Amino acid sequence: MRLFVALALPDAVAEGLLAIQSGVPGARWSEREQLHLTLRFIGEADGRDATAVDDSLSLIDAPKFSLAFRGVGEFGGKTPHALWAGVREKEPVAFLQRKIETALQRAGVPPEQRKYIPHVTLARLRGAPVGRVIDYLSDHAFYASESFDVEGFILYSSVLTTDGSLYRAEKAYRLR
Repeated sequence: MRLFVALALPDAVAEGLLAIQSGVPGARWSEREQLHLTLRFIGEADGRDATAVDDSLSLIDAPKFSLAFRGVGEFGGKTPHALWAGVREKEPVAFLQRKIETALQRAGVPPEQRKYIPHVTLARLRGAPVGRVIDYLSDHAFYASESFDVEGFILYSSVLTTDGSLYRAEKAYRLR
């Protein structure tokens, strides 16, 4: 099974993100069930690996924090392939992500090679006109969500389908 660790979003915050999803041809907008803030993609794991991941994540000691989204961006530069909403205060999320990265490495998961950028993916892009992407970024540059309390994180499994990924919460972990 494919695993990843993420923060779930409250409905009110997700509804605000859904409300800004329009205006870019070639965008496959995220459904409500797909909106989350990924802390670490793990990838394929068998039962024994999943147990080791769970055991390591269960030992994480990190504080609760507040989170809000602000602004939008894209990945891909001259050939954008994703639109996202950014995080206002990055350090609390980055602290938790570092704890998770360390725990996963202890469980035998290879280290992440990419720099961590906390975000919520709003859309995957295929052939989106660059001008329309720039317009979208400009139109939503001042997007801001309400703040919400993060009291834990979740280990999810995912299944790829032709309509996108389907996610299932496997285990929840509490923050102090």
